[in-house]
Amino acid sequence: MVSVHMTPVPHSTVTAYRDDGTLSRAMGALVAGQLPPLPPAIVGMFVTGVLLLVGVAGAEGLSVFAPAVALLLAGPGSSHPHDGRLDWLVPPILRLTEYGFVASVGFAHDVPPLLIFLLLGAMAFHHYDVVYRVRQRVYPPSWLATSGLGWDGRMLLIALGALAGQVTLVFGLLALYLWCLFGWESVTCWLAAPRSGVDAADLGAHD
Repeated sequence: MVSVHMTPVPHSTVTAYRDDGTLSRAMGALVAGQLPPLPPAIVGMFVTGVLLLVGVAGAEGLSVFAPAVALLLAGPGSSHPHDGRLDWLVPPILRLTEYGFVASVGFAHDVPPLLIFLLLGAMAFHHYDVVYRVRQRVYPPSWLATSGLGWDGRMLLIALGALAGQVTLVFGLLALYLWCLFGWESVTCWLAAPRSGVDAADLGAHD
């Protein structure tokens, strides 16, 4: 029999969309929610975009880490409740920047397009699944973002693969891992979740 622990409702549903990894959450804990999330996310996206446009994704050496490090500016905002009028823009900014980085590194290092598509597909599947869960009030467990490495962990891992000259291998292994993780967790969660979102919310409130 499949069982699942229903995660309590977070302070803000917007934070559930962020998909922060361990590093980003640790940075957020340091500022204890005092940093507004949107300005650093915009700055991180702008700096990352400029770096990608000048060809850093295909560079040799430690410079390939620059885009990932730039987006880490958004990390300290992870602990904020995201209750500002425009804070809903933060998750799309993180998604757009992460996807752009992954695609840029992949094409710059001649990764087979199929592998790039599979990796982006695994991340997109997970992010869509989270959005649909939140709409049904079936919130993903906190360990899922940690196991999935978060946007920060995935970007740094891909940068490490570029530094080691093993981009194709990293893309292949990461795509396989994420599809297995996100696919298995999503199927088991939905099989065990109550049929109605209201029941799911009630169950989460009593856990």
